[in-house]
Formats: sequence, structure tokens, C-alpha cells
Amino acid sequence: MRILYEDNHILVAEKPANMPCQADSSKDADMLNLLKAYIKQSANKPGAVYLGLCHRLDRPVGGVMVFAKTSKAAKRLCSLFAENKAERRYVAVVVGRPPEESVLIDYLKLSDKRMIAYNSPLEGAKRAELSLRTLMYLGGYALVDIALKTGRKHQIRSQLMNHGWPVRFDMRYNPSPEKGQIALFAYCLGFMHPTKKEYMRFVIAPNSKSFFGFEPCLKLLIENAKNMPKGCLS
Repeated sequence: MRILYEDNHILVAEKPANMPCQADSSKDADMLNLLKAYIKQSANKPGAVYLGLCHRLDRPVGGVMVFAKTSKAAKRLCSLFAENKAERRYVAVVVGRPPEESVLIDYLKLSDKRMIAYNSPLEGAKRAELSLRTLMYLGGYALVDIALKTGRKHQIRSQLMNHGWPVRFDMRYNPSPEKGQIALFAYCLGFMHPTKKEYMRFVIAPNSKSFFGFEPCLKLLIENAKNMPKGCLS
């Protein structure tokens, strides 16, 4: 894991692909417990270490995450994510040819461990919204920049499949998956610091062969994101 930022209230790190955010039935190493162990060692803390999980990334997806080191910070960060006031951007390689720009609104409902996206409201389904911008087409694929407007489980993967542009290498939601690391990465996270009242943005590039062929465009996306004005939620 790579630590991107740390102070007395928050810790920002890059979650590796295929690592769970917290302990699950697989008993594999998880992000939350590894970071607790890191804090315990680096700060030489006796006893248990507090670290709050304020949002999640799907297990196969890597990218930026923020954790709370105090209960006060956890409460404020959890509220930001619950109220969709955090800036969450992803980059993905999808199958097909999506439009240059699009806003996707669907209704997600869990069915047999998968989130099924419906075009119209449905009893028990939750509204999901994201905006999509196509950056580059290459063969039968496209590189897209995604901004989440809501934060639902498996939202991006389910919505993109529903609209005919499944994520490349997605073994769960792509009906014809290729073998490889899912081409979806949380490259940008922006939020108001829970105590400093300062807007912070963290941008990192994916390091995966799944984005092969799109590297020049991907590099430009990352550079532009780093130079966006602070507090620019789009």
C-alpha cells in the first residue's frame, strides 16, 4: 500500500486492486487492518488502534481511499460520502463506443450477489447517477472518465453494463469477459478536510496493463486532474 497523506485526523492511501477494504470471509489481508498495523507501528501506539472506514471500493478495483483516525473525523467524512459531497472520479476502459458525454441514471437492486440496473424506478431499487466523458476510442474499446453523483455498491460496473458498455476484464458484470485485471480505477478523490475545513484532492494514475494503448491519454487526464482548482466538484 502507498500512503498518500496522513495527519492527526485522516489517512489517505492507495488501495491495491483485489484487496478487500475490510476483513471478510476470505480471510485475505485487508486494507483496514493493514493500515491499523501501520499506524500502531509508525506511531508506537499501545493497545488497539482506531481507524474509521468512511467509504468503499469494490474488491477488484484499486484507487484512492480516505480513512478517519478519530471518531470526530469519521462522523464528518461519513456524512460527506452519504450526502454525495465528495469528489469521486474513476477511469475505465469499456467495451463498445459510448457517446462523448453522457449522464446515466439507473435504479439498482441486489439480485444473487449482483446489482441489477433498471431504467425505471422499481420497488426496493436505489437511484444511481454518474456522468461519463469519453476520452479516446481504440479498436472496440473506449477510455472513459467517470464522475460519481451517488455512491452505490457496484454502481459503475452495473450501470455501464446496463447501457451496453461493460468494463473490460470485469468478471462479474461483463457478459463476455476477457481474462485480466479489471480496467477500472479510482484515480481522484476530493473532499473537505473534517477539521481544517480545507478542500483536499488526491490524484494517482493506475499502474495496470489493462489500460494498454491508452497511456498518453491517461497521462493527460491525470495531469489535468492535478491542476483543477481546489473545490471544483464536477
